[in-house]
This record gives sequence, C-alpha cells and structure tokens, in this order.
Amino acid sequence: MTVTLERPAENKMGVMPIHRLLITMSVPMMISMMVQALYNVVDSIFVAQISENALTAISLSFPIQNFMIAVGSGTGVGINALLSRSLGEKNIENANKAATNGIFLAFSSCLVFMAFGFLGVRPYFSTQTNVAEIIEYGCDYLFICSVFSFAVFGQITFERLLQSTGKTFYTMITQATGAIVNIILDPILIFGYFGLPRMEMTGAAVATVIGQTIAMLLAIYFNITKNREIEVISKGFRPEREVIKRIYAVGIPTIFMISIGSLMTFGMNKILLSFTSTAVAVFGVYFRVQGFVFMPVFGLNNAMVPILAYNLGARKRARITGTIKLSMTYAICFMLTGFFILQLIPDQLLLFFNASTEMLNIGVPAFRTISLSFIFAGFCVIAGSVFQAMGNGMMSLFVSLARQIGVLLPSAYLLAKSGSVNAVWWAFPIAEIASLIFSGIFMKQIYDQEIRSLPK
Repeated sequence: MTVTLERPAENKMGVMPIHRLLITMSVPMMISMMVQALYNVVDSIFVAQISENALTAISLSFPIQNFMIAVGSGTGVGINALLSRSLGEKNIENANKAATNGIFLAFSSCLVFMAFGFLGVRPYFSTQTNVAEIIEYGCDYLFICSVFSFAVFGQITFERLLQSTGKTFYTMITQATGAIVNIILDPILIFGYFGLPRMEMTGAAVATVIGQTIAMLLAIYFNITKNREIEVISKGFRPEREVIKRIYAVGIPTIFMISIGSLMTFGMNKILLSFTSTAVAVFGVYFRVQGFVFMPVFGLNNAMVPILAYNLGARKRARITGTIKLSMTYAICFMLTGFFILQLIPDQLLLFFNASTEMLNIGVPAFRTISLSFIFAGFCVIAGSVFQAMGNGMMSLFVSLARQIGVLLPSAYLLAKSGSVNAVWWAFPIAEIASLIFSGIFMKQIYDQEIRSLPK
C-alpha cells in the first residue's frame, strides 16, 4: 500500500466533549477486558477441577505469560503514543510509519518466546519446585503458549492500532470474541467432550492459543476495512531506526514496568513455596479475581492514553487536564468497589476454585489484606499511564520498580521471617503506599513541566 498525505478531518479525540469521549472510548475496552478477566477466572476454575497441583502450575506459569504480555503491550503503548501524537500533529506519514514498524517489532519479538518454548520451559519450572506433577503440568501448558506466542503478539498489536485512532468498539469485538471462544473450548479440550481426547493442561493451552489467533485475525480484518486514518506500508518496507527509537522510548519503560510484575510474581512464588504450594495456588487465584477489579481500570487507561497523546500533539491543555481528572475519579471508584467485594465475600470467591479447607484458611486473610492496597491503586494506575502518554515512560518504570522490587519483595521476605504466611500479604498495601507517594510527586512534576505551559 502507498502512503497518503491527505489532510484528514479533525479526529474525535480533539473535538468531542471529554466526558462523552472518555466514556465512548473506554466502555468498549472495559467490556472486552472484563470478558478477558472472565476468561482468566473460568480457565482457572476448569484447571482447578483437575487438581490443586494443576492450579499451582498455572500460577507458576504466570510470570512468563506476563512477560509475553509485557513485551507486546509495551511495544503497543509505544505505537499508540507515537501514532496518536502524529495524528494530533496532522503528520499522517509518521503515523503510518509508526504502525508499520510497530507490526514488524511485535512479530520479531515472538521469535524469542518460541525459542524459550523449545529450550527453556522445563528448566524454568525445575528452578521453582521439585514436585514432578506440577512440573509436568506446567511444561504441558507453557510449551504451547510460548511456541504459538505469535497469536498474543498479533492480537495486542493490531488492537493497539485500532485504539490509537479511537476505534475501541472494534477492539471490544476482537477481545470479547477471542475470550468467548477460549471459554467455550476450555472444558471441551481439557476434559475431552464431544468425542475429543482428554487433554488436561495441554487442552487449556490450545484453547488459549485458538482464542488469541481468532482475535488477531479479527483485528487485522478491522484494520484493513475500518481503520482509514492509517495505512500499513508493505511494499519495499525497511525498518526505520528513528521510528523504532521513538516507539521504544515509551515502549521499553512499559515493557520493563510490566516485566517487573513477572519478577515480583516469581519472587513471591518462591517465598510462598517456603510455606506450602497451596499458598502459591491462593496467590494465583487472587490474580485471576483481581482482574475483575483492575481490568476496567486498564480499559480506562487504554482509552485515556491516545486521548492525552493526541491532545498533547494538538496542544490543548483543558482537554488533557479534564481527561486526567475524569479518569482518576472513575478509577478510584472501581478500585473501592473491588475493595469492598474482597473484604465481604473472600470465602465465596475462593470456593469457585474448588478451594480446600487449607486453601480457605490461607486465602480469606490473603484477600482481605491484599485488597487494602486497592484504596490507593486507582490513583497510581492512572498516574502511570499519564506519564507514558506524556512521553515520560521512565517515571512509570521508576514507580513500578520502587513498588514491586524496592518495597514489595523485600517486605514480603522480611515478613516471611515471622513464620506466618498471613504476615506476607501485608507487603502489598505497604508497597502501594510507597507507590502513591512517588506517583504524587511525579504527577506534580509532569503538570509543571509538560501541561501548565500549554494554551488553554
């Protein structure tokens, strides 16, 4: 396809009333991400029916899966910020280059995880546990997810292109369709219904990959047929160092920021395994459940970033500050709702995962203690995305590094010395308070340096 240099009509991100714009862009993302959260929960519920060791294996797989998402999402955030800002500046050529180079980067990244699938899966699990059944379950699951990681990278990247131009309705369709297909296939492939063989953990992984592939293909279709504001340059394409540099200026801090979550989870799993593998299963269940709280906020984030980037390019201060204030308000409300749910019915939530008595004894206080961090998390999550949209991804990286590596893991390690697994969970609210302090300082700095000087 050739590059078109026509001057387009003003994008809705520059003219639509802020409240209406944020709602229309974020609600489809929230719905699709809630469906994603539902998939994660349902997937774990089915796996829990195999055994608690199978559930533990899924939990131990999470750091690698999260790392895949980190690389894909980080690259996507960089594409999103550069593309939206270019559109705000009416620089269509740069917007097209951002899209094309971003697709190249995403599919190049998946080659690393394919190699890990063949060479690194078994050594990875062997460093965490010597329980043979957990290792085998984990290898069965993670091998498939790693070797076919092109699906998750493709899905994330093409959905980001749609988000960058404000077409979030289509990302709702892609994400929801992929997740629903996954949910339907899970019991069929895990337990062997309709004459198919019982595949257990391999079935769970195959269902995941099929769902991601269908979502990717839908996202490609919508970009070709609906996303008229950008064109992917295919003929004579060569990677452009300057464009890649600008994508990764925002993307690499995001990759590291999300990857820190993988390192934190790996470290927490090691700490919890010193007590019992049931504690690791509880931690894994918590991550599935908290998705229902955090996914709407992440959907809000995904809508907010292109709005901020576009209006930064268009130099419209009032629209930037209005978007930030509304996003903060909604995020805090979501997080407080989640806090009350985990405080009031933690045992009922755990029973969905076939929880044993031991799992309930560990899980109920865990849910109630960790959810205290939700009180502060809404502000911190939105602040991190503001830093990224303003082109200051290093601030987000610093806050995440300080929270998870500088405070959370050391606190959990020291609290584990008490000999009580219940004490370990207090590391989460402690770390979130530290994140709140750093985020507040950086938000003021961003406003003074990037926003205050813009025309109203």
